Amino acid sequence: MYRIVIILAVVLSSGILHAKDQDASKVESIKLGEKVFKTTCFACHGPNGKGLVPGTPDLTGSKSPLKQDSAVLKKRIIEGYQSAGSPLAMPPKGGNPQLTEAEVDAVIVYMKNTFLPKSK
Repeated sequence: MYRIVIILAVVLSSGILHAKDQDASKVESIKLGEKVFKTTCFACHGPNGKGLVPGTPDLTGSKSPLKQDSAVLKKRIIEGYQSAGSPLAMPPKGGNPQLTEAEVDAVIVYMKNTFLPKSK
């Protein structure tokens, strides 16, 4: 019986530790993503994600492109993208050729966490 309790405690605590690791990883990703956003994306999308340049989509609205799957967003950021009806296109990597895949992943996490309405 004692062994079962110990095994159960180890299994449960490892799950808790894994969850804490995931939380810490998300926090680090958000920090990196914020840095990327403020140095690369900010010029067109603005500090509040509503867009500074005509034709830039509102990242905060009910039709936010951030509601799409992260893989779709990643492809569009890396390759560049022009929304239907928009007079301007986002250049590949937001115009920053030095942007890494990890930074793209992080900026997606940051934008979704920052600009999408929180579920109640």
